Amino acid sequence: MNRALFERLSAPMRNRIQMMVSRAVLQLVDDAGGIQAMQFSGLSDELIEGAERFQDYGFTSVPLPGAEAALVFPGGLRSHGLVVAVGDRRYRLKGLKDGEVAVYDDQGQQLLLGRDGIRLVSSLKVEIEAPEVAITAAEKATITAPSIVLDGEVDLGGEGGKPIGRHGDAVVADKVVASTTKVRAA
Repeated sequence: MNRALFERLSAPMRNRIQMMVSRAVLQLVDDAGGIQAMQFSGLSDELIEGAERFQDYGFTSVPLPGAEAALVFPGGLRSHGLVVAVGDRRYRLKGLKDGEVAVYDDQGQQLLLGRDGIRLVSSLKVEIEAPEVAITAAEKATITAPSIVLDGEVDLGGEGGKPIGRHGDAVVADKVVASTTKVRAA
Protein backbone atom coordinates (compact mmCIF):
# COMPACT_ATOMS: atom_id res chain seq x y z
CA MET A 1 0.00 0.00 0.00
CA ASN A 2 1.44 3.36 -0.93
CA ARG A 3 1.62 6.31 1.44
CA ALA A 4 -1.02 8.42 -0.35
CA LEU A 5 -3.58 5.60 -0.15
CA PHE A 6 -2.78 5.01 3.53
CA GLU A 7 -3.19 8.75 4.28
CA ARG A 8 -6.56 8.85 2.50
CA LEU A 9 -7.88 5.73 4.26
CA SER A 10 -6.65 6.72 7.73
CA ALA A 11 -7.78 10.38 7.53
CA PRO A 12 -11.28 9.79 9.03
CA MET A 13 -9.78 7.93 12.01
CA ARG A 14 -7.11 10.61 12.52
CA ASN A 15 -9.78 13.34 12.47
CA ARG A 16 -11.93 11.53 15.04
CA ILE A 17 -8.92 11.08 17.34
CA GLN A 18 -8.06 14.77 17.04
CA MET A 19 -11.66 15.71 17.92
CA MET A 20 -11.80 13.57 21.10
CA VAL A 21 -10.54 16.24 23.52
CA SER A 22 -11.28 19.95 23.49
CA ARG A 23 -11.12 23.13 25.52
CA ALA A 24 -14.24 25.28 25.57
CA VAL A 25 -15.79 28.34 27.23
CA LEU A 26 -18.97 27.92 29.27
CA GLN A 27 -22.08 29.74 28.04
CA LEU A 28 -25.03 28.21 29.98
CA VAL A 29 -25.72 25.67 32.74
CA ASP A 30 -28.92 23.69 33.26
CA ASP A 31 -28.77 22.43 36.86
CA ALA A 32 -32.37 21.13 37.06
CA GLY A 33 -31.77 17.49 36.14
CA GLY A 34 -29.93 14.64 37.79
CA ILE A 35 -26.79 15.62 35.89
CA GLN A 36 -25.83 19.11 34.77
CA ALA A 37 -26.21 19.91 31.10
CA MET A 38 -23.91 22.62 29.79
CA GLN A 39 -23.54 24.70 26.68
CA PHE A 40 -20.10 25.75 25.46
CA SER A 41 -18.51 27.70 22.67
CA GLY A 42 -15.75 25.57 21.22
CA LEU A 43 -13.67 25.52 18.06
CA SER A 44 -14.16 28.49 15.73
CA ASP A 45 -17.86 29.30 16.28
CA GLU A 46 -18.73 25.73 17.34
CA LEU A 47 -21.67 25.55 19.76
CA ILE A 48 -21.56 22.47 22.00
CA GLU A 49 -24.96 21.83 23.58
CA GLY A 50 -26.06 19.31 26.17
CA ALA A 51 -22.57 18.38 27.37
CA GLU A 52 -22.93 16.33 30.55
CA ARG A 53 -20.96 17.31 33.62
CA PHE A 54 -20.14 14.59 36.10
CA GLN A 55 -19.25 15.81 39.60
CA ASP A 56 -17.59 14.06 42.52
CA TYR A 57 -19.99 12.67 45.10
CA GLY A 58 -20.66 15.21 47.86
CA PHE A 59 -19.38 18.19 45.85
CA THR A 60 -21.37 20.32 43.44
CA SER A 61 -21.22 23.76 41.89
CA VAL A 62 -22.80 25.86 39.17
CA PRO A 63 -19.95 27.62 37.35
CA LEU A 64 -20.45 31.09 35.91
CA PRO A 65 -20.52 31.82 32.17
CA GLY A 66 -16.99 32.47 30.96
CA ALA A 67 -15.50 29.58 32.94
CA GLU A 68 -13.25 27.26 30.96
CA ALA A 69 -13.63 23.51 30.62
CA ALA A 70 -11.96 20.40 29.29
CA LEU A 71 -14.34 18.13 27.37
CA VAL A 72 -14.00 14.66 25.95
CA PHE A 73 -16.02 13.31 23.05
CA PRO A 74 -16.17 9.48 23.04
CA GLY A 75 -15.26 8.18 19.61
CA GLY A 76 -14.48 11.72 18.49
CA LEU A 77 -18.18 12.39 17.90
CA ARG A 78 -18.79 16.03 18.82
CA SER A 79 -22.53 15.43 19.32
CA HIS A 80 -22.11 14.06 22.87
CA GLY A 81 -19.57 15.86 25.02
CA LEU A 82 -18.62 14.91 28.56
CA VAL A 83 -17.24 17.63 30.83
CA VAL A 84 -14.11 16.42 32.59
CA ALA A 85 -13.22 19.59 34.51
CA VAL A 86 -14.35 23.20 34.85
CA GLY A 87 -12.12 25.98 36.15
CA ASP A 88 -12.40 29.72 36.41
CA ARG A 89 -9.11 31.58 36.49
CA ARG A 90 -10.94 34.83 37.33
CA TYR A 91 -11.69 33.61 40.87
CA ARG A 92 -9.22 30.80 41.56
CA LEU A 93 -7.31 31.27 44.82
CA LYS A 94 -3.60 31.71 44.25
CA GLY A 95 -0.59 31.37 46.51
CA LEU A 96 -1.67 28.28 48.43
CA LYS A 97 1.08 26.24 50.05
CA ASP A 98 1.84 22.67 48.98
CA GLY A 99 -0.89 20.35 50.31
CA GLU A 100 -3.46 23.08 51.05
CA VAL A 101 -7.05 22.72 49.82
CA ALA A 102 -9.69 25.42 49.36
CA VAL A 103 -13.33 25.84 48.39
CA TYR A 104 -14.13 29.29 47.01
CA ASP A 105 -16.60 31.31 44.94
CA ASP A 106 -16.81 34.49 42.88
CA GLN A 107 -17.88 36.57 45.93
CA GLY A 108 -14.59 36.08 47.77
CA GLN A 109 -15.98 33.50 50.19
CA GLN A 110 -13.55 30.72 50.98
CA LEU A 111 -12.91 27.74 53.17
CA LEU A 112 -9.19 27.03 53.40
CA LEU A 113 -7.73 23.83 54.82
CA GLY A 114 -4.35 25.37 55.40
CA ARG A 115 -1.05 24.34 56.91
CA ASP A 116 -1.80 26.57 59.95
CA GLY A 117 -5.42 25.41 60.45
CA ILE A 118 -8.85 25.90 58.92
CA ARG A 119 -10.01 29.37 57.90
CA LEU A 120 -13.52 30.37 56.82
CA VAL A 121 -13.83 33.79 55.16
CA SER A 122 -17.07 35.49 54.15
CA SER A 123 -18.38 39.03 53.95
CA LEU A 124 -21.87 37.51 54.10
CA LYS A 125 -23.84 35.86 56.90
CA VAL A 126 -22.55 32.45 58.05
CA GLU A 127 -25.14 30.04 59.47
CA ILE A 128 -24.80 26.70 61.24
CA GLU A 129 -28.01 24.69 61.35
CA ALA A 130 -28.11 21.53 63.44
CA PRO A 131 -30.09 20.02 66.31
CA GLU A 132 -26.98 20.27 68.48
CA VAL A 133 -23.64 22.05 68.11
CA ALA A 134 -20.61 21.20 70.23
CA ILE A 135 -17.42 23.24 70.30
CA THR A 136 -14.43 21.71 72.04
CA ALA A 137 -11.24 23.69 72.47
CA ALA A 138 -8.35 22.18 74.40
CA GLU A 139 -6.79 25.57 75.12
CA LYS A 140 -9.05 28.52 74.39
CA ALA A 141 -12.13 29.66 72.45
CA THR A 142 -12.25 33.29 71.35
CA ILE A 143 -15.25 35.24 70.08
CA THR A 144 -14.63 38.78 68.89
CA ALA A 145 -17.89 40.62 68.24
CA PRO A 146 -19.52 43.86 69.39
CA SER A 147 -22.62 41.90 70.41
CA ILE A 148 -23.48 38.28 71.16
CA VAL A 149 -27.20 37.45 71.26
CA LEU A 150 -28.56 34.27 72.88
CA ASP A 151 -32.03 33.01 71.91
CA GLY A 152 -32.79 36.42 70.37
CA GLU A 153 -33.04 37.96 73.86
CA VAL A 154 -29.90 38.06 75.97
CA ASP A 155 -27.15 40.29 74.56
CA LEU A 156 -23.81 39.51 76.17
CA GLY A 157 -22.17 42.57 74.66
CA GLY A 158 -23.84 45.25 76.76
CA GLU A 159 -22.35 46.98 79.77
CA GLY A 160 -24.42 47.27 82.93
CA GLY A 161 -26.87 44.51 82.02
CA LYS A 162 -28.07 41.58 84.09
CA PRO A 163 -25.35 39.36 85.52
CA ILE A 164 -24.60 36.20 83.58
CA GLY A 165 -23.60 33.12 85.53
CA ARG A 166 -20.19 31.67 84.81
CA HIS A 167 -18.63 28.49 86.07
CA GLY A 168 -17.95 29.00 89.77
CA ASP A 169 -20.40 31.92 90.21
CA ALA A 170 -22.77 31.73 93.18
CA VAL A 171 -26.28 30.77 92.03
CA VAL A 172 -29.27 30.48 94.38
CA ALA A 173 -32.71 29.39 93.14
CA ASP A 174 -31.60 29.75 89.49
CA LYS A 175 -30.47 33.35 90.09
CA VAL A 176 -26.89 34.60 89.99
CA VAL A 177 -26.16 36.12 93.39
CA ALA A 178 -22.44 36.75 92.98
CA SER A 179 -20.74 37.10 89.61
CA THR A 180 -17.79 38.56 87.84
CA THR A 181 -18.19 42.11 86.58
CA LYS A 182 -16.58 41.27 83.24
CA VAL A 183 -19.48 39.38 81.62
CA ARG A 184 -22.83 41.19 81.59
CA ALA A 185 -26.07 40.95 79.66
CA ALA A 186 -27.76 44.00 78.18
